Amino acid sequence: MTQASFTGPARFEVLAPPPTDGSSRARLGRLTLAHGVVETPQFMPVGTNATVRALDPDDLVEVGASIILANTYHLYLRPGHERIERLGGLHRFMAWDRPILTDSGGFQVVSLGDLRVVDDEGVTFRSHLDGSIHRFTPEHAIAVQEALGADVAVAFDQPVPPGSSSRAVVADATARTHRWAERSLAAHRRPDQALFGIVQGGLEPDLRADSARFIASLPFDGICLGGLAGDETADQRNAALEVAVTALGDDPRVRYLMGLGSPADMLEAVHRGIDLFDSVLPARVARTGQVWVPDGRLNLRNQRYLDDPGPIQDGCPCLACRRFSRAYIAHLFRAKELLAYRLATCHNLTFTLDFMSRIRAALRAGDFPGMLPELRSRAARISAGEAAVQSA
Repeated sequence: MTQASFTGPARFEVLAPPPTDGSSRARLGRLTLAHGVVETPQFMPVGTNATVRALDPDDLVEVGASIILANTYHLYLRPGHERIERLGGLHRFMAWDRPILTDSGGFQVVSLGDLRVVDDEGVTFRSHLDGSIHRFTPEHAIAVQEALGADVAVAFDQPVPPGSSSRAVVADATARTHRWAERSLAAHRRPDQALFGIVQGGLEPDLRADSARFIASLPFDGICLGGLAGDETADQRNAALEVAVTALGDDPRVRYLMGLGSPADMLEAVHRGIDLFDSVLPARVARTGQVWVPDGRLNLRNQRYLDDPGPIQDGCPCLACRRFSRAYIAHLFRAKELLAYRLATCHNLTFTLDFMSRIRAALRAGDFPGMLPELRSRAARISAGEAAVQSA
């Protein structure tokens, strides 16, 4: 049975609901936005500065990306949202005709530490580029995102490190996030752009549940789970997700966990009812010479690959694996050639998006709980490979 949410600028359909026996909250869905359809669960590559580093839009299409994230804070500072608007909006500016989500800039602004001051009206901060002083309020964050013209904008919030923040700090930031959510909604005017609200509450079960219920009570087009993927443990994150998703109940809107990109972590979040993810992790790992394969990770900077004629991964359809050897890519990294970063990033994003496709296939077949052990084993080998690479 298909269950659909609101029919405004974002329409989310649950194509395969979670199993009725409670063995999982995972669900198969479809999110329809102004520039296209996103099959969920789905991962969004991060294009911080209106580009996924080292890739062009054709590369993104080839790796299987259906939606990307761009960063409001960075684009506001450089080249400026008004300039992007004059040049036809973010899609035209970066030559990407598929969906885009822009974050609110809240995470970047409040993570500036000594460079920012938070008050009830907003955040005053110094640019990390030149030290100039700027101010973000909910109204300004929305205005910037409307000028950028992404398919999805996100309400301005105040995230705090979940593992190292006191209850009092978390409670204060959560209450402020709720007030800013209402102001973000009031400021949003663009009819072709969806607006998502953000749940906070840290690792405090009652605060997280209350925040989920509060954000769900507002007419947002989707619900973000914020304030995680930080300094908490995986077990703490999973417990917070259980609390939030339980509080959301049968709310039909898409659920987006911000900042998570490890296959193992995403799998566990899907199992708990999450639909969307974003992270710089696959691309950042690639730029260090590390590539993900079904048996773990390879560090192509290691000497052992200099004479290896095989592809990174047998059967992988990515550009790197179709055309080049491990030896060649290992050489590119040692020579610091830019092509190395492109090829490794293409591979890691292809691997990540293929992993999400495998999850969707299991959900479509109605056998996600039965496939969990195999999917967990595949994801765990990547995590184990990370530890091995770091110690090599």
